Amino acid sequence: MDRVESLLSQMTLEEKVGQMTQVAVDLIMEGEPYNMKLPLKIQPDKLEKVVKKYKVGSILNTPSGVYVGRKQWHEIMQAIQNTAAENRLKIPVLYGIDAIHGANYCEGATLFPQPVAMAASWNLDLAKRIAEITAYEAKSASFHWNFSPAMDIGRNPLWPRMWESFGEDVFLNEKMGLVTVEGYQGNNPAAKDKMAACLKHFTGYGLPQSGKDRTPAYIPERQLREYFLPAYEANFDAGAMTVMVCSGEINGVPVHASKRILTDILRKEMGFEGMVVSDWEDVKYLYTRHLVAHDYKEAVKISVEAGIDMCMTAMDLEFADHLLELVKEGAISEKRIDESVRRILRLKEQLGLFEKSVFEPNDYPDFGSEKFAAVSLQAAKESLVLLKNEKNTLPLSKNTKVLVCGPTANNLRSLNGGWTFTWQGERADQIEKKENTILAAIQKTIGAANVQYEKGTDFFKEENIDAAVKAAAQAEAIVVCLGETSYTEQMGSFNDLDLPDAQVKLVEALSKTGKTLIVVLAEGRPQVIRRIEPQSSAILGAFLPGMKGGDAIASVLFGDFNPCGKLPFTYPAYSNNLTTYDHKYTEEVLTNELYGPYWDPQYEFGFGKSYTDFEYSNLKISGKEFSKTDKIEIAVDVKNTGKMAGKEVVHLFVRDLVASVTPPVKRLRGFEKIELKPGETKTVKFQISPADLAFVGIDNQWVVEPGTFRVMIEKLSAEFDIE
Repeated sequence: MDRVESLLSQMTLEEKVGQMTQVAVDLIMEGEPYNMKLPLKIQPDKLEKVVKKYKVGSILNTPSGVYVGRKQWHEIMQAIQNTAAENRLKIPVLYGIDAIHGANYCEGATLFPQPVAMAASWNLDLAKRIAEITAYEAKSASFHWNFSPAMDIGRNPLWPRMWESFGEDVFLNEKMGLVTVEGYQGNNPAAKDKMAACLKHFTGYGLPQSGKDRTPAYIPERQLREYFLPAYEANFDAGAMTVMVCSGEINGVPVHASKRILTDILRKEMGFEGMVVSDWEDVKYLYTRHLVAHDYKEAVKISVEAGIDMCMTAMDLEFADHLLELVKEGAISEKRIDESVRRILRLKEQLGLFEKSVFEPNDYPDFGSEKFAAVSLQAAKESLVLLKNEKNTLPLSKNTKVLVCGPTANNLRSLNGGWTFTWQGERADQIEKKENTILAAIQKTIGAANVQYEKGTDFFKEENIDAAVKAAAQAEAIVVCLGETSYTEQMGSFNDLDLPDAQVKLVEALSKTGKTLIVVLAEGRPQVIRRIEPQSSAILGAFLPGMKGGDAIASVLFGDFNPCGKLPFTYPAYSNNLTTYDHKYTEEVLTNELYGPYWDPQYEFGFGKSYTDFEYSNLKISGKEFSKTDKIEIAVDVKNTGKMAGKEVVHLFVRDLVASVTPPVKRLRGFEKIELKPGETKTVKFQISPADLAFVGIDNQWVVEPGTFRVMIEKLSAEFDIE
């Protein structure tokens, strides 16, 4: 009998229920939950209660409001595991953390661009390397489990968690997810530099009808299967070990209460054998928010029967009490409990926690190193998207006299977003002193004597626009930095996607000076800029590029780096026209005589300019007709016709010309990022199969129908038939 089955056969019901319970670390610390103070101290009585009395299987998070170094993490972890070792069966505690852009809860760790920025880089190798570094640095603090990556495709840009996703496209999310999971877990998740990945939030989270966090989604079965499940399934097949459940509801059913989604689809259809964890307090919310349970106890019953293995309670132990009562009363079978506990123990076994659960910080000499910082800087540079460059305004000469202004110019919050040191990232500027804001990076690049600074306006409130206008008289160019401050989850829900009026007024006032106006957008989602776009000579998109974002932005503005990012989402021109790139033909061909075309974005998905020019030619397909088992090879030549070396993302789009379910105008089916010297040509090759062109049909089953398909790469196109 293996260790998991041996342990399971020996466990009491109380021990089993404890394994299914996950609490926040606040519950073992001195002080009040949500309001920890330094110096941190473990409260022995609380630790005994959580780990010995309740035999809790997992602890998560950082002590609320506090930023902790590796030495203290080591002390906390050692105390937890030493206490667990005093229990009868000596089952180690699994520790989980949100390390979504680096080990952000560990003092001195390297922070990287947020996921949507990495999607804008379209660089899979960089994304994998960032995940590897994150796992290395997180493991040095004895974190075993990372609540990342998010496989929530962001289909509504109002959604405040848009930046935690890899954008609006299924294929891009899937590929970014695969390399991220590989980076975290590797071939051996028990290795000293690896950790378990957790795909979140299964499923449908990224399309709330209102755009606000944790509000209802209405997703037809066909769309659920074609758009929201594939990235998860591909990553499950690749070995993702755990999954977190969506906090919202789909078609009136909270996902935490949906046996159909968590058991019938996830387990039976998709074959997922790993562990399922709830999100923060979401089991209780079935009672307090969703109103599908009469009380907490009924909520526990509903969620466990639906398929939850572990409940992130996270600030109470009542889940364990209620679950114990439910089993003793016969409302839930012990056999059902055994299913979940077996998965939890198997995860701990696969992570090697029975052999080693606490790791020595000194065994990780590259933690916070310059070589890791260099990766962060490169990723930040490649994530920046040049959206406009009228008359080659950029790059600016380093001798240019520049006025810098705007609410995002002189803070790190707008470059990093949430999950940065703290949940909301609100202390980024107080904690991080060595990294450069956009302003500081520009001063460093061209000299402080060449730079003036006037904030001009806050995010929503005008401060002193007149002072900025006055200062512009001494400048040759103005870099106005707009966008958002840091937020996550419900704190980022808002009612208007338009850029706030205070920021619009700043641009309008500065544009009247006649000076060259460059806009930098530091934001986690695409705010509507239609009113200011005509007044700018250049626009640079910076979608939470991380701690090195200021340096990266300066390097692009002044020509030290040739921008190569491309949009991972459609940038809307209107708040009420939020159509994604893979829309239907009727949404593109129809128009309104008074207001214009239905399909009218500010910038299309995949758009991004460079300081050099690329020419596409010789699009070729390996045949005209293919069977459903053939491989289809597609090639195109790309030439750098400019005077500067540059990187280009080559996108392969395919359109099904006629189908039994109305086809989208195009779908991304491949991409590759290449680098070309001036005058250099490369042939980029893609290989797809007819199965890659499948869609979910009228019967809600995947199907490949015979017919004609159009391949589109840049402005080139060609067609082939599937028999």
